[in-house]
Amino acid sequence: MKKSSVIKYHQMMIPTVKALHLLGGSATIDELNSKVIDIMKPSKDMLDVMHKEDGTVTEIEYRLAWARTYLKKYGILDNSSRGVWSFSNSFDGDIDALSPEEIVKTVKSVRRSNIERIKNGDVVASDDDGEFYIAPINWRDNLRDVLLRMTPDAFERLTLRLLRESGFTQVEVTGKSNDRGIDGKGIIRLHGIMSFHMIFQCKRYKGSVTPSEIRDFRGAMQGRADKGLFITTGSFTSEAKKEAIRDGAPPLDLIDGDDLIERLKDLGLGVSEKIIKDYIINDEWFMKI
Repeated sequence: MKKSSVIKYHQMMIPTVKALHLLGGSATIDELNSKVIDIMKPSKDMLDVMHKEDGTVTEIEYRLAWARTYLKKYGILDNSSRGVWSFSNSFDGDIDALSPEEIVKTVKSVRRSNIERIKNGDVVASDDDGEFYIAPINWRDNLRDVLLRMTPDAFERLTLRLLRESGFTQVEVTGKSNDRGIDGKGIIRLHGIMSFHMIFQCKRYKGSVTPSEIRDFRGAMQGRADKGLFITTGSFTSEAKKEAIRDGAPPLDLIDGDDLIERLKDLGLGVSEKIIKDYIINDEWFMKI
């Protein structure tokens, strides 16, 4: 299926608002995306279309991100620093009164008026209407490129560090060519009382993990651990996510590229925050003095 056949971002706006309402007024991106997909019911072929041929984001995920961006700029949605989306204080809750066409028109008019004030160091991007605008360089994309350039051994060491910093103990790499995808193991202790033996698999690549890979990993886990953790710099297909929590099968925890980057940021592993101080000149104040 071609990208041009995928549902447009403005058609996803109202379903996004409805999905957030059904989820109780707050949701993570994964929860929100899943609920929107449940509401709109796109075909499997449409769900599998990637935004970039060698990328980690599906076209639907990309356009859902644009829908959230427009809704936020319009004043309907807001998101916290931890990636939880909610309704803004200014939204009156009247979903039926919302017009995607009016939202797009309003946001684009404001964006055009602000474009001249964007500073150097920004890059050109476009929404799925093909309209170009100025957007800040995304540090997450930069970090993803760094992760993909790491050697396999270095990425395994990073995984060990990440798990240890997250509370795992006795973590070690055990991967062998005939070990059915198991890369390592460890123990996670909850509240200092309960402990679980865990095995993990880490894939450093751009593609999407499929349901068959999830099933293979679960099969390798049987009788060897209490929990399974699948980490990838890429993404998981919607069917893979469903397979990970399928009824009647041991559930698996998934960390995709976005989750991995967020955890590295939160733990300060190779990522630090730089605060830039700037000063705004109030022309009107000077003219009225």
